[in-house]
Amino acid sequence: MRNTLFQLSAIFAIAGSFPAVVHAQFRQPTKEELQMTSDPKAPGADAVYLDVEENDDLQPGVSTFDARIKVLTEKGKELATVEVPYRNDCEQVALVKGRTIHSDGTVVPLAVKPENLLLVKTGHEKIERKIFSLPSVEVGSILEYHYEVQSIPCQFYRTPSWDVQKRYFVHKAHYAYSPPDRTGNLVDEHGNSVTNILSWQTLPTGASLKFSGAGHFILDVTDVPPIPNEEWSPPADSFAYQVRFFVKAADNETDFWIQEAKLWSDNLNEFTKPSNDFRAAVAGLIAPGDGDLSKAKKLYDAVQALDNTDFSRSKSESERKELKLKEVRRAEDIWAQRGGSGDQIATLYLAMLRAAGLTAYAMKVVDRDQGIFNPGYMDMDQLNDTLVILSAGGKEIYLDPGQKMCPFGTLHWKHVGAVGIRESGTGHEISGTPAPPYTANSTERTGDLSIDANGAVTGTLRFVMSGQGALRWRQTALENDADEVKQRFDGELEGMVPEGVDAHLNHFVGLNQPDSLLIAMIDVKGMLGTATPRRLLLPGFILETRGTVPFAHEESRQTSVDMHYDELVTDDVSIHLPPGLTVEAVPQDMKTVWKSHAAYSSKVQATPGQIEVTRMLARAFTLAKPEEYQDLRGFYQKVAAADQGQLVLTAATKSGN
Repeated sequence: MRNTLFQLSAIFAIAGSFPAVVHAQFRQPTKEELQMTSDPKAPGADAVYLDVEENDDLQPGVSTFDARIKVLTEKGKELATVEVPYRNDCEQVALVKGRTIHSDGTVVPLAVKPENLLLVKTGHEKIERKIFSLPSVEVGSILEYHYEVQSIPCQFYRTPSWDVQKRYFVHKAHYAYSPPDRTGNLVDEHGNSVTNILSWQTLPTGASLKFSGAGHFILDVTDVPPIPNEEWSPPADSFAYQVRFFVKAADNETDFWIQEAKLWSDNLNEFTKPSNDFRAAVAGLIAPGDGDLSKAKKLYDAVQALDNTDFSRSKSESERKELKLKEVRRAEDIWAQRGGSGDQIATLYLAMLRAAGLTAYAMKVVDRDQGIFNPGYMDMDQLNDTLVILSAGGKEIYLDPGQKMCPFGTLHWKHVGAVGIRESGTGHEISGTPAPPYTANSTERTGDLSIDANGAVTGTLRFVMSGQGALRWRQTALENDADEVKQRFDGELEGMVPEGVDAHLNHFVGLNQPDSLLIAMIDVKGMLGTATPRRLLLPGFILETRGTVPFAHEESRQTSVDMHYDELVTDDVSIHLPPGLTVEAVPQDMKTVWKSHAAYSSKVQATPGQIEVTRMLARAFTLAKPEEYQDLRGFYQKVAAADQGQLVLTAATKSGN
């Protein structure tokens, strides 16, 4: 259950005491449910939902959720841990009930009160989650739980969002929504809408959202398949079955987004309006002779140096009082307190550019790691992050100041190709961000290795990263200590090099310098080859020996493929041979192309005492449609086959043999 909130001039939240709510009664399981060990409708499933029911009645301001789940394997026991999302300034978790029923009928009740639930803060906009776990869960258990979320007085009007498709098969589900005005999706005799509640939905074939004469939206579904668990899938929000309700604010989606963009822009302009003191502070960061780009870069460096709480942590109210930090009412307050969230820092940067006399616009986009922009879902809540567009030298430069360690002129991948609303010199519009060439995200892997006659290897590797790869490790270092970063990097190396070879990060160069290349220096030792009496067999491409082959197990595809960003990976590894070993065979040179999408080449050259292995994989696409999947899979199968090529070395025959 998720909620969408809309700010209204009139407050719909009901103050005071709440009417009594009829609490759901748990259902006695059938003999068949207790004895179930598998489900013919969901072969191989770890668990299935037997029943799901959600009721959102916003007249008393109460939402309830009920579920009955059959656990079929050890993995299915994960559904015993339940998260309850709610907005802490507008809602409260009022009731939680649950029980576990073993296959022999034994009942173990949940003994916990809402105030004792584990609290986990997630995301922004005050969305939090309370977590509870059902007790004594076994394979074969039936899990039942019920919880209620109540509205409390606030300045927002809440509408529900139904996640109809889940990670596990759903046998039967019932959803109901009762808006306060009880008019629903109606039209008058002229066909004009007379409601302020609309829905955006994607549903299984044959299912439909209905409106009852009593003022309720109702949805009943059966046999809902699980959300496809496919490699490199886009966020589930972009394709899963769902219903989102929202308050009508315009006659069509184009008008809605233009109106919302103007309102957002007006509020932003007021928030970023500089005082004289702030102008003076900005002027102190730049020099009179600086050009526009130089000014913009200096100001960018200044906001990047601030405490970004998206990568550290937000200060509690008590900490803010102790530090005498006031409430953020203007962009310059963020500068005064030397930090804020990523969105606040992006807004501050916009204010600084404008205070410096530069032309800059704001843009609000969907985080591609969370969803894809759907213009028909007329709700500003789907837009997550703020970007800044600098107009200088006759072109626009897209900037991501809210992403710590993100170089000037680079967007984090989750903001590349993202769609949202933006300001411009001519007004406001729906727009997307540009994508850089694949060469902007490169990893050059070079190696200098030596082997002995038995296949023992020593040497070094060097990874030189730019773009998204470098940004990922720099941000990882912000949120973890040095030992944890090293452990994670070594873990990725372990998935590359052959079994028996140890590769460990020695150190990074440029980890704290976002405008430079990031270099990883790696030590290598271990057993690289397999020795026979006359030959030594070596992997041809040591950095791909245990590499995961993409799409090896999925013969067909339901969802698009989202690989996050384009990329170029090149290898150049030299292997020095000991005296007495000569090269008998090397992998054939290989070139393969998926036209307009990707290219691969590899080459192995042998000279006396040395082998040089070069490899290149260029991927000039981010998204591939399901109908392109067979071409994509075929390309990667050819790459995987080439990467398994072997080097065969021969030991010289001793004199007299």
